[in-house]
Amino acid sequence: MTIATLAEVLQPALSKGHAVAGLVTLGWEDMCAYVAAAEAEQAPVILQAGPSCRAHTPLPVLAAMFRHLAENASVPVVAHLDHGYSQEECRIAIDCGFTSVMYDGSRKPLEQNIEETGIIAEMAHKAGISCEGEIGFVGYANGEQSSGTIPEEAALFASRTGIDAMAISVGNVHLQTGKGSMLDENRIRQIEAVSTVPLVIHGGSGVPIEQRKRLARTSHICKFNIGTELRMAFGQALREAVDRDRSRFDRVEILRETYDPVMQAARRAIASMAHEA
Repeated sequence: MTIATLAEVLQPALSKGHAVAGLVTLGWEDMCAYVAAAEAEQAPVILQAGPSCRAHTPLPVLAAMFRHLAENASVPVVAHLDHGYSQEECRIAIDCGFTSVMYDGSRKPLEQNIEETGIIAEMAHKAGISCEGEIGFVGYANGEQSSGTIPEEAALFASRTGIDAMAISVGNVHLQTGKGSMLDENRIRQIEAVSTVPLVIHGGSGVPIEQRKRLARTSHICKFNIGTELRMAFGQALREAVDRDRSRFDRVEILRETYDPVMQAARRAIASMAHEA
């Protein structure tokens, strides 16, 4: 069994100069493709259950799916709750077998975010798993605007919460489908100067690939969340599968044809942040 906590994959990434892909899952087909991609690249992978995934699949079912895949994988697999918005949601995830939880208090005032994230981190650590928090707010393409992470607040947040990973807002945006803008490397260096906690970039699909590669190797960014580019690969493959034979109606037969394209897209994402020998 290769189930791992977030800290168990991010601390080696921090010390060896690479990052780990946090791949946003929506169903069984993409989960399987992601683990196969990680095995092909011989790299750890973080399977992430975000709000849209949880909206149609209960947490206990997701935990069982993640852990089943981990049991049969040859690389470390993290079962991660992405954007948990309540203590109860995080508690359920911990109780049913997730090995990492992210509590998102980024929309709340600093002191409230620190207090609530600290409670979740303590709960997670008592269960022997990891906790990620977010300071600053990462906005959404064509939606809520970002609020950049203030380095001094990041230092306070990291030291007082005891988190294992810190998501930051440095020009990254969720749900970016087109060419994204460059991350603010100056702000990243300022945050690195005041904290040793592994850093996380949400909205990694919007980060230009060359910058993603460089920061994975030269900064404290140890985790890039990748969702949109993988969902786009799935959607394109699904449309092509349907169009190839419109008389087909068997969902298993149709969905099978999304596996290779999604696996290859996941391989590219994982390879873009892997350690270079």
